[in-house]
Amino acid sequence: MIIAGGFDKAFIGTGSRCGCEDIAVYDANKCIEVLMKQGMTDEEAVEYFEYNVLGSWIGDITPVFLYTHDIDEIAGGNNAKTNGKT
Repeated sequence: MIIAGGFDKAFIGTGSRCGCEDIAVYDANKCIEVLMKQGMTDEEAVEYFEYNVLGSWIGDITPVFLYTHDIDEIAGGNNAKTNGKT
């Protein structure tokens, strides 16, 4: 499993997919907070994170960076239907 260096405080667990090695999962917003604690402004931290962290791909073992949302934000307020099912 690949670990994203410097983001230990943002680590939230592991993710699994059929036929693939488990991957590290991080809270994306906490990663940005870590960068801000290192002296970056909010804008600098977001730009750095998006380009240098999210923009890094090392194959199927690349860590996942999770943004949390309320289901209503994603479903547009209608969470009765998911994947075509009621």
